[in-house]
Amino acid sequence: MKRLIGEVISVLIYSFFHLSRQAISNKDQHSISYTLSRAQTVVVEYTHDSNTDMFQIGRSTESPIDFVVTDTVAGSQSNADTQSVQSTISRFACRIMCQRTPPYTARIYAAGFDSSKNIFLGEKAAKWKTLDGQMDGLTTNGVLVMHPRNGFTQDSKPGVWREISVCGNVFTLRETRSAQQRGKMVETESQELVDGSLIDLCGATLLWRTAEGLSRTPTLKHLEALRQEINAARPQCPVGFNTLAFPSMRRKDTPDEKQPWVYLQCGHVHGYHNWGNHREEREGREGRHRECPMCRAKGPYVPLWLGCEAGFYVDAAPPTHAFNPCGHVCSEKTAAFWSQIPLPHGTHTFHAACPFCAQQLTGEQGYVRLIFQGPLD
Repeated sequence: MKRLIGEVISVLIYSFFHLSRQAISNKDQHSISYTLSRAQTVVVEYTHDSNTDMFQIGRSTESPIDFVVTDTVAGSQSNADTQSVQSTISRFACRIMCQRTPPYTARIYAAGFDSSKNIFLGEKAAKWKTLDGQMDGLTTNGVLVMHPRNGFTQDSKPGVWREISVCGNVFTLRETRSAQQRGKMVETESQELVDGSLIDLCGATLLWRTAEGLSRTPTLKHLEALRQEINAARPQCPVGFNTLAFPSMRRKDTPDEKQPWVYLQCGHVHGYHNWGNHREEREGREGRHRECPMCRAKGPYVPLWLGCEAGFYVDAAPPTHAFNPCGHVCSEKTAAFWSQIPLPHGTHTFHAACPFCAQQLTGEQGYVRLIFQGPLD
């Protein structure tokens, strides 16, 4: 992991005209440039702080970016699935400053420094002068942050989405993602990241986990033990009477013959079969409305997959519930938490989504309790 010295203390503010453009191109000095007009730009210069580390996030693959992110496409299995999408993520989206000493506080700021150690806010970017004479601004599509209430635990509740400015101030959301008018400043809230904070970059949403929080999170070894425990109970298909088994968490592309499938309307778990598959629905295997042979409920019929990203779980309870409509399985409280989180979508809408594949949740709750049938013997 690459570490950079943090730049957090502004030391000089001045205005200049076209003839002083060389001030921006000083590659030895970090600076933020606020273009007010074609004739005037305000430059804020930054000096080094030996007590912090700076990590930058963005779409660019240039060296100043520590973590490269690409747009999240619902249901995609790899980065190759996102290549045809026109990205809305900024090349230099945000920067996070982390203290080197306890309590290792991490603070987020919109925009990141480019290869010339500069951040440029053009004429069209939202920008303003604060009451104390300092400059501040917002990036085109904004950096949104939500801190969960009660931490990232089984008692977590959704917080409120806020926008973070270039200088780290907190604002209510703009009317649309790229509107010129900023929201109202929220002086009682901070840009300090906590365990479970969500960071939205308009195309990808990141989950911030702390070392302390991850120490309470189930490990992949624990999830694997839960998978083996379910399989050891030998759940059966009520129609074919064949034993079902969740595949290894490494296999997540195509269902195998023992794969559990679920009727999402009711939660009854079966193996794959053609019962209730009406003639006009036989063109595709999954996602079509099918009639459950156990209760006659009609709804989507999809394979079940164990959610294998341990950092998304709010507890270590057994995987008993599945998201609708994707079929990813996790604990009940994990499913309940993510079904209540309104994730930003596009420039002005929000909806809950599966954390494992980003598909928008559907149905009354967004998830369903799984009903397994045990072995007849």
